[in-house]
Amino acid sequence: MLVLGPIIFGFILGLILGSQVKKNPESGINFTISSFVVILIAGIVAAWQIGQFPFYNDLPIATAFVSALIGILIGKILFARGSAN
Repeated sequence: MLVLGPIIFGFILGLILGSQVKKNPESGINFTISSFVVILIAGIVAAWQIGQFPFYNDLPIATAFVSALIGILIGKILFARGSAN
């Protein structure tokens, strides 16, 4: 049985956090598609190492962590704020 509560709340929290990331072209940090893929893969590996809560037995990964990571990436792409200038 897939528990949807942590997935939904993790995604919403990720969207909120991702929307607060500032785009600052003067910082020299440039996130390309390949960097998003690397961050996503590293997050999935970390979620696999964390594992689920003991009483959840749906997937071997922490689904709330993965959904929060996806929410952060989508929030950054869709809703990120402009530079502070």
